Amino acid sequence: MTTQTTTPTLVHTREALAAALAVQDVQAVPRTEGYAGTAHSARPHRRAVVMTMGALHAGHLSLVARARELADAVVVTIFVNPLQFAPSEDLARYPRDLQRDLALLSGPGLLGPDDIVFAPGPEVVYPDGDPIVRVSAGDIGDVLEGVSRPGHLDGVLTVVLKLLHLTRPEVALFGAKDAQQLAAVRRMVRDLDVPVTVEAAPIIRDDDGIALSSRNAYLSADERRQALGLSRALRARGSADQIRGSARAALAGTDVDYVALVDPVTFAEVPAEFVGEALLLVAATVGTTRLIDNAIVEVGA
Repeated sequence: MTTQTTTPTLVHTREALAAALAVQDVQAVPRTEGYAGTAHSARPHRRAVVMTMGALHAGHLSLVARARELADAVVVTIFVNPLQFAPSEDLARYPRDLQRDLALLSGPGLLGPDDIVFAPGPEVVYPDGDPIVRVSAGDIGDVLEGVSRPGHLDGVLTVVLKLLHLTRPEVALFGAKDAQQLAAVRRMVRDLDVPVTVEAAPIIRDDDGIALSSRNAYLSADERRQALGLSRALRARGSADQIRGSARAALAGTDVDYVALVDPVTFAEVPAEFVGEALLLVAATVGTTRLIDNAIVEVGA
């Protein structure tokens, strides 16, 4: 059977989103045949959401493909959220290409006409300007990314909660590359009783091992070679102190922000005598581009 490539419904306003969701509620029933021409069994969820800031790559598309497997209908949001950028960060130059993103999302096995792309402007998400009431990430927002980017996770959680309210999904998918963000979202959902299931998807890497990121487009050829240090750092093994030392050594030539070995739930640093599974996180600036990466490692093995 010929593979179909179809275009999702693009909306920019709250009103258009509400109307599209109403249509989706009626039409998004289990399909006997998918857009890629393959048979589907009943999916566990009616609607899934994938939140992005655009500049889509294979990592984003893997989330959409997983959403397609989990739900009868999918909403992808494309919004560069100003609340999560500090004044010195790259909000103005963050890559934006909606038409390219739509073309990618319309690829085989991804979005179809019953699915929605919500691409609002800041005035739609924050109609009264910067919100007075915001979500606080609490303790998990005060370490690592929270130290380097104060208020970043508060901004992330605020927009995630707003988009969950606006899109009304049963399941929301997030990539594991932003591990601290994923942990914060999970904690917010649990602590605030948000009626959604959070599903994590594994990190997608390029052939050279670099984790896919929209910011990789900023790297020159020489800087990309330097950036390989982040994925090399994640291969460190041994005791907790040995892992930290080896990971930091692998980042030679970059401007190291942090190397952390933490509990995957609390994000507290594990002690030197720790044995077991921990999350190794690294952040470094290469040229002018700040990159992050992480992996679960077995400490003391």
